[in-house]
Parts: sequence; C-alpha cells; structure tokens
Amino acid sequence: MMSETIKKHRGVVVPMVTPVTPEGQLDAPAVGRVVDFLLASRVDGIFVLGTTGEGSGIPWAQRRQLVDMVAAQARGRTVVYAGIGDAHPRECEVGNEFLAAGVEALVCRPPASMPLENLESWYRRILDGLNGPLLLYNMPATSKVSIPLDVVGRLLGHPKLAGIKDSENNPRRIEELLKRFGGRPGFSVFIGVGALMEMGCKLGADGIVPSVGNLVPDTCIQFDHAVRETRWEEVSACFSKMNAVAALYQKGRNLNESLAALKAAMFHRGLCSPHVMPPLVKVREAEMEQIRQQMGALHLLNGR
Repeated sequence: MMSETIKKHRGVVVPMVTPVTPEGQLDAPAVGRVVDFLLASRVDGIFVLGTTGEGSGIPWAQRRQLVDMVAAQARGRTVVYAGIGDAHPRECEVGNEFLAAGVEALVCRPPASMPLENLESWYRRILDGLNGPLLLYNMPATSKVSIPLDVVGRLLGHPKLAGIKDSENNPRRIEELLKRFGGRPGFSVFIGVGALMEMGCKLGADGIVPSVGNLVPDTCIQFDHAVRETRWEEVSACFSKMNAVAALYQKGRNLNESLAALKAAMFHRGLCSPHVMPPLVKVREAEMEQIRQQMGALHLLNGR
C-alpha cells in the first residue's frame, strides 16, 4: 500500500541550466543570479543536473559543487532536486551525498540503453539504498530507454518512491500514465515535454518541469496557478506564451543545439554566459544575434 507519509511534490520545477565559464568551470556568480531569478518568481522547485542542466556533461567534482551552491543559495525557499543515473554502480552513494548537501529529492534516469528486463531491479536497488525520496525520470530521447508503465506500477508503494518526471513525447503514454497513477497520495506526476504540459495538467498532472522556466518562470507559475483554479482560458494563454518563448531555442534545432541556444537567450537576459560543456557547442555569433532579435520581438530583453 502506498505510504501517505511521502511528501506530495507539486507545481513548477524549473530544470536549471548550469552556468559555466569559457574554461568549462562552474560560474558561481551566474549560478547565484539564475537561482535568485527563479526564486523571485517563487518557483516550486529547482532541478539541477537534469538534461537541461547538461547533467551528464558536468564533471563529477563540479556536480557536487553545483548542488552545494544551489542548496546554499535557495536556503530552504524552494525545493531543490538533483539528477542522478549515470554513476553506475555508485548511484546510491552519489544520491545520498546530494541529499546530505540539502537536496530534498532525487530524479533518476536509467543508464543509457539499459535492458528493460534489468530496469525494475536496478531501480529497486537504488530506492533501497537511498536516505531520501526519488522520482523516476523517463527521458528516452537521451537514455534510449522508455520506462514501462508496468514497471512503474510494480515500483509503486516503495517507501522512497515519490513520483515520476515523464519527458517522453508521447500523448497516449501521458494519458495512460495519469489514468493509472494520477491523483495518488505520495506519488507525483510531472510532465517534462513542453508540448504536452497543457494536456497533462488538464488530465491531472501534479506539475511541470519546463525548460522555458529558465527564461519566463513567472509565466510558468501563472500557468500553474491557473490550472489549479481551472481558469482554462488563462491556462491556454500562458501555454501559448511558453511555447512562443520555447521556440526561440527549440525550433529547427536538435536537443543539444537547443540547450546551447537556451543559454544564448539567457545571456541576452544577463543571467549567464552562452558557454556550454562538451559535447555541446556554443552558438555562433550570427545565431546569437538572431536569438537577440527574436527575444526583442517577444519583449524579453527588458524585465521578465
């Protein structure tokens, strides 16, 4: 039976970019600026070391430094989440270090191309070894693994399992996910695909994890509040703005290119540099200027 002592996670959890210097080191002042920018909009959570944060490209020593920086800057004003999943076989050790540093919950993606028959036992080992809650992270675009909903169902009820962040661009899967597991005490469903966030929230999702929250966190919060109060016209209006802003860095680009373009957009907002970690490549100057012009047209260069 599902434990009702597990905290219910909700709202807007922004998958924060990881600000770095031209030399590939963490940019501590920029980390502080980004965290303060997100806190000013009262986001419900900040998720570090996810896909948007170039998690798998950040060296191990810098991952712990980033967790320390964000947890210290947040100072309990929002929930801090951290990604794990490529530390095999040290996932529990790394996860518990993050929890001890002030992270409230972990978000764990499967190792790349893990055989499906090994997935449930792998997650059980991690859940058993952690000192705090964990959300499953379904992101087949990067892990090449789609967590079967039957596996989610069998893991449901583990005292450390707090929910799932689903970033698979599959409307039918989202519908089935929410039909089977939505609305349960102690188990939260977050939608990670921008295009499916309105649909998912109308079907009862507990929250969203929008990369566009790095640029317009206030709009994302407005979207979430409107969802909670069933103001559907306002939901649609906010969703349209979120999509328009996301198109700045996503339209016509693959995932890696879009992450670099997102940082370019954040550079134009004075939040961080446009530099990225390998294997990502910084956008070229002509593209930087194009992004700046598009941001101007959306009134994003001054104020939020």
